[in-house]
Amino acid sequence: MTNSTGTAMPSWQNPRFGGKIRAALWLETEVGVGGVFTKTALRQAFPDDAQIDRRLRELRSYDWQIDTHREDPSLKQQEQKYVARGAEIWLPGQAAAVKQKASLTATQRAKVWSDDSFLCRTCGIGVGEKYPDGSSGTSQLAIARRKVALPNGSTEEQLVTVCGRCVASHDNEVGLADLLAEAALLSPIEKGTLTSWIDAGQRTRGTLEQVWGVFQTLPAESRAAIRAALQE
Repeated sequence: MTNSTGTAMPSWQNPRFGGKIRAALWLETEVGVGGVFTKTALRQAFPDDAQIDRRLRELRSYDWQIDTHREDPSLKQQEQKYVARGAEIWLPGQAAAVKQKASLTATQRAKVWSDDSFLCRTCGIGVGEKYPDGSSGTSQLAIARRKVALPNGSTEEQLVTVCGRCVASHDNEVGLADLLAEAALLSPIEKGTLTSWIDAGQRTRGTLEQVWGVFQTLPAESRAAIRAALQE
């Protein structure tokens, strides 16, 4: 397994690392994103660290998402699920460079998921759905902080729903100012169409697209008849 830099990930059993870093590496190499583990398994892996439960919880301050039965009712009392990787705190200087953020409450997570219609805003998959490529397992939703470039020139982090597969791309910056500028150039008809898609939460096919779709299936003689009719 490798880091985001492409280098080999260090061993979670390396005694040079503290409990927090070792817990992060253990999640990555032994549990894996989407994997469920118990407190007993965690303590058995770190028998000499009486504070390993606390070290694991501290990872949430670095954007690691580890759900309990409070966030995921399908989990049992002693179970936890590793949902998404956060900062790679085992890299030199990474932990110090990351601004620690307060963990989201269950209520805050639920609001973000609800606002995003329980869909990954990167690939569009819903919670618990199978991926189109036929791979085993189902999607798990996480919360990411996405950088958004605002029209006033500043950048802020906004919460967005992503799935376990797309969480690695959550740090891509979104240019809201550029998108607003492009939207302003749309014709009134295009703005109306886009507004209807936004309100419906999906792109709907209008009459023009439907006619075009059927037109493409017509024989040459019929296509010519349509073409001629449009000129009348």
